[in-house]
Amino acid sequence: MLQHLKIRPTLRTRQLNLIIKTSVQPQSSVGTHSHLRSQSQTTSTSNSTMSPKATTPKPAPAATKTNTTKPLPTDLPIHTFPTPSSFETFLSQNHNSLPGMYIKFAKKNSGIPSITASQAVEIALCYGWIDGRASSLNDQYWLVRYTPRRPKSLWSAKNVATVQRLIDEGRMRDAGLAAVEAAKKDGRWERAYDGPANIGVPADLEEALEKHEEARRVFEGLNRSEWYQVLHRLQTGAVSTRRERIEAVVDMLARRNTAMPRAKARASSAGARTFKVEKKQAVIKGKKGKKADVETEALSSDGSARQLRSRKPRQ
Repeated sequence: MLQHLKIRPTLRTRQLNLIIKTSVQPQSSVGTHSHLRSQSQTTSTSNSTMSPKATTPKPAPAATKTNTTKPLPTDLPIHTFPTPSSFETFLSQNHNSLPGMYIKFAKKNSGIPSITASQAVEIALCYGWIDGRASSLNDQYWLVRYTPRRPKSLWSAKNVATVQRLIDEGRMRDAGLAAVEAAKKDGRWERAYDGPANIGVPADLEEALEKHEEARRVFEGLNRSEWYQVLHRLQTGAVSTRRERIEAVVDMLARRNTAMPRAKARASSAGARTFKVEKKQAVIKGKKGKKADVETEALSSDGSARQLRSRKPRQ
């Protein structure tokens, strides 16, 4: 009986534990899943009611500057000189044998040691050489063509003044002095032309314009580039033909609003405007003595003058 009583509480206890275990675990599991579903629904609801986050578009990557190099010229050799002395040494040994060359000048922000343009011009003048037009090569260099001065090459007033200083300093060499003497002999030294900032209206042109009101009015209405072209043409011409040149300029100015429209211009390959100064019939002396159209000097807006090629007479 006692043993039976001892067993029954134990069995009863096990049964109660089993009942509690089986009843509590499902409720806990259900509660957990229910809580997760509730939390998921809450999150979903909050996400659906929340306004979408504004997205800032990413800026496009900045275009990288490419260091493009233009094709190198092949007509003359190309040299670089880090110092003025290196260029002078080279030119002293080669000024009589080379037809010319290109000098690569390092740009200011490149950090590359290089002779400057003004230094190179002074040394070139000492040996009878002259610089040409400059062109950019790439982000680090630009090119300038240097050649011996041609026999009929015009002198600028700036280079005349530079040579006078170089003579006083004792820097001029025999080749440079020979070029100066040749220019003085044929009158090119006295006809040295001024730059756009220094050129003025000569007295003989002023007098001729006073006699022609229409030509004077057109001349005063020219822009700075055209104004310089007219004066440059007179200044660089031969002394023997100066009077004829002034008459031609006055006649051109007087007819510019009628026979020669002022706006008539054509674009050249360099992008500069080229004005046709005058077209006339000229007798070409030849076997048949036929006439041919000859273009006189054309003036470009960069201030330079060039002689157009004459047309051959038709046979």
